[in-house]
Amino acid sequence: MTSKTRVVVIGAGLAGVRLARRLGELGTPALLIGEEEHRPYNRVLLAEVLAGRYDPDVIALPAAGELTRARVTGIDRAGRTVGCADGSVIAYDTLVLATGSNPVLPPLRGLFTAAHELPEGVHAFRTMDDCLGLSKALRPGTRAVVIGGGLLGVSAARALAVRGAQVVLAQQSERLMERQLDPAASGLVRRHLTDLGVEVHTECRVRDVRVEGGAVRAVEMADGYALEADLVVLACGVQPRVGLAKEAGLAVHKGVIVDDELRTSDPRVRAIGDCAQHNGTLYGLAAPALDQADALAEQLAGDRTARYTGTRSLTRLTLAGGAPFDLAAFGEPDPRPGDDVVQLADATRGTYRKVVVREDRLVGGVLVGELGTVGALARAWEGAEPLPDDGPLLHLLTNDGGS
Repeated sequence: MTSKTRVVVIGAGLAGVRLARRLGELGTPALLIGEEEHRPYNRVLLAEVLAGRYDPDVIALPAAGELTRARVTGIDRAGRTVGCADGSVIAYDTLVLATGSNPVLPPLRGLFTAAHELPEGVHAFRTMDDCLGLSKALRPGTRAVVIGGGLLGVSAARALAVRGAQVVLAQQSERLMERQLDPAASGLVRRHLTDLGVEVHTECRVRDVRVEGGAVRAVEMADGYALEADLVVLACGVQPRVGLAKEAGLAVHKGVIVDDELRTSDPRVRAIGDCAQHNGTLYGLAAPALDQADALAEQLAGDRTARYTGTRSLTRLTLAGGAPFDLAAFGEPDPRPGDDVVQLADATRGTYRKVVVREDRLVGGVLVGELGTVGALARAWEGAEPLPDDGPLLHLLTNDGGS
């Protein structure tokens, strides 16, 4: 079976759906190819589904043009077609890779069965199937070990705790969310998890997953200490899905290399989202993926001046329900010599605000709790404009953001 479509998009995540929807609005047809059986959904909100706050339907993305469910197995650049596992062949004039990323599976002994599958009770946390599988396995008092203390691991640990699991979070580095947060903000995240009953271990390395009868029973640390476990959640980061691009002979470094027009080394093939590497940067965040989709839609619809020149991206983590928790981080939260730093902390209320200013420009910040200032701070940072000199830096952290 062969079908003709002007624009074909491989991947029905946030980036792919946004592109198809914007192209539809601009009068340009697009075909989305997604391999998951579920309706396209907002992956950012999976932790809220796991926590029981949202049903899966709530995080579904708006319909965007024609959607084909298939697993793409290869790209024929000469013939401008993609082949699918079901034997179908789909022709394209322009192909867009929005293949996203895969979870990183750490090199632990016992992690895989003889059939190269994860044992019963061991879950990645990347897809709706991962989320539903975890939810089905949860019972009050379930002993769960989350491996990884980044954004994903913190979200998963909190969701499991809210559902009544006994949760241990194991983080190899010295603090939680070290890529985004400074030590003070990271400490507040740890306190929030501890208050929910999560046992947090930092600076510890997991060595082994113990499996009996095909199911996980414990996680062993490098020092020999064993944590009993009914569930293990792997939250060790993600890596771009570039297999199709590599096999097709496209230029790939860590991600698929693209220019300001989101073109790969083949001008008929573009790439956006987690799989794309622009100007040496892999973002792996929602905001850049949406920016790339918007820029590419304008270009494919005929605006030859449309370009993507990068995104100054803000990390936002909102954990609602029960004891709510909200944080935002952007830019460089760790100052260099000569930078000005303003901090406000309220230990009783669990709030913390910090901004870093360099040569009259806001270069980074971290906010935890009561984020009334985040909009004004983000605008000041994204604009990279000189800050007003008519008041102290403290005005940046007031509730009105200095407006």
